[in-house]
Amino acid sequence: MSHKRIPKRKAAIAVGGVAALGAAAILLPNANASQDNSAGAATPKTLKATGASDLSSQLAGLLGDAFAGSYYDSATQQLVVNVISGSNDNVVVQAEKAGAKVRKVQNSTAELTAAAQVLKTKATVPGTAWSVDPKTNKIQVLADSTVTGSKWDTVLSTVKSLGTDMATVKKTGGSFKTLVSGGDAIFAQTDQGGVRCSLGFNVTASDGTPAFLTAGHCGVAAKQWSDSQDGQPIATVDQATFPGNDFSLVKYDDPATQTTSDVNVGNGQTVQITQAEDATVGTQVFRMGSTTGLHDGTVTGLDATVNFQSETDPNGVDTVNGLIQTDVCAEAGDSGGSLFTQDGGAVGLTSGGSGDCTAGGETFFQPVTAALTATGATLGDAGAGAGAGDTATADPSATAADPSATDGTGDQSGAVDPSATDGTGDQSGAVDPSATDASGTGVDQNGTGQDTGTGADDGSSLTSNH
Repeated sequence: MSHKRIPKRKAAIAVGGVAALGAAAILLPNANASQDNSAGAATPKTLKATGASDLSSQLAGLLGDAFAGSYYDSATQQLVVNVISGSNDNVVVQAEKAGAKVRKVQNSTAELTAAAQVLKTKATVPGTAWSVDPKTNKIQVLADSTVTGSKWDTVLSTVKSLGTDMATVKKTGGSFKTLVSGGDAIFAQTDQGGVRCSLGFNVTASDGTPAFLTAGHCGVAAKQWSDSQDGQPIATVDQATFPGNDFSLVKYDDPATQTTSDVNVGNGQTVQITQAEDATVGTQVFRMGSTTGLHDGTVTGLDATVNFQSETDPNGVDTVNGLIQTDVCAEAGDSGGSLFTQDGGAVGLTSGGSGDCTAGGETFFQPVTAALTATGATLGDAGAGAGAGDTATADPSATAADPSATDGTGDQSGAVDPSATDGTGDQSGAVDPSATDASGTGVDQNGTGQDTGTGADDGSSLTSNH
């Protein structure tokens, strides 16, 4: 890891891992400045992802039952709001005045929620998942490669019973499972052997002590966690929830530990985390994990339910609700890692998914806002606010990818300086190779962030990443 202990013991884990910079575009300046567009009240506003999320939340409350979800159109940088057909014209006017682009749809939020409940009652089998897709105004149902025979028939018949315009269903490669092994890596020892996860975000616990968030299935698997594979424990699980939800609050054992509110994206550089925000479908997001490093993608669904095969009962199901669905890749060891926006918004904690960072796949995330509310923690520094690493910057002219440059997973990164490498040999995009952390020690060269850990997964099944 690229951190260094300092007086009062600076947190050994900066959020995110010193790993492959697989999405160099994160470092480019964000040109999507909000615009007021006051010249025409009905003209949709141009918004950043954070602004779109805030506007969506406001309209959900303003429009009431007429609100049927929303999504971010990244091409136009506008928020599209679904309004039930037949709604009072005043509803449309209110949404347009607020700055949204209005689209009339058939399925209400209540109807979609009821459909999801039918799926829960009749189609909760290992290897299935479903979420609300506001772009299609339907429930999207996924079934992995293990859903065959009578189980597949059950899924199909249940979806059919919802009606032709209520849900879609498709098969996905691999299988759904939790990814045990991940930001900066954190390690634990259990009776079954070593466990590795990723730190999500540093927070302040409700009692004012320093802590961090990670996946709930990590906290259930082990009580004490270290910042090195064979090191002494530095933090102890305070709260852990899995299944149902998937988050853990882990408190640093030394109350004088100073932490940083940032995500370490490699080469001693960080992205400052300034707030927690709800996900919006269509928004570009970035995931950091200790196994596969930095990758980006898009939010594709909300309020997802995932039915993992139980790790303790061969006939059981571990169901997790309320997750964020994305097309960002992940692998074993990425569990608990941070999902965030370019603007510095903390969005999610890596829960599980199918596929890998070679073939791609779906990955699901526990919303950070829900984890903070449940634990009573607040996002940000608990200590004196000492920062580790330089704030991420980039050469704005660096936009094209060098096809010969790959990260540890073979990902070809955009805006790459072929001469810049981190401790793992990763060729990082648009990064100053001389960048050092706050202690002046430069990039950590021990390669810890790329340790595959125990229980590494080949991506053949839907897993949660820890």
